[in-house]
Amino acid sequence: MLLSRINLFPLLAFASLSAYAANTSGLGAPYPEADSGYTRYAVHLPPLADEYEARIEIQVGKTLEVDCNIHRFHATLKEHTLQGWGYPYYHIENIKGPVSTLKACPEQSKTRQFVAAGGDGFLLRYNSKLPVVVYVPSGFELRYRVWHASPDFQDAQPE
Repeated sequence: MLLSRINLFPLLAFASLSAYAANTSGLGAPYPEADSGYTRYAVHLPPLADEYEARIEIQVGKTLEVDCNIHRFHATLKEHTLQGWGYPYYHIENIKGPVSTLKACPEQSKTRQFVAAGGDGFLLRYNSKLPVVVYVPSGFELRYRVWHASPDFQDAQPE
């Protein structure tokens, strides 16, 4: 009886690891699958010497045929926590627009441009140890850029 339990343990351990690997999808944690109408993006950041001095800016939008006006979407970036892990992930919600200025544009002035969504909270802490997982509505793209702080502080003057 003891021998059969010992032989069964490696098999159960392997099955558990296989189930874990299937749920993590290469993300290191079992992030939820994208809901219908959403696409899951994962941004893997390279390690930096001083990650505290860097931020990642998330930009969501779509490429549209636009005229000479300034075009923009508005969206909300909502942070969620992966239960049992404590890892953050993000949902783009409440996308509205596009809206634009109303300048008179010359005829035939339309071009294809990326129209981004503005909103609060799109500047996130840089952490190369975890992917930045973002769920974006279908039809929209996710872009990002890395910001670095200047090493010099400026003196403020009282007024």
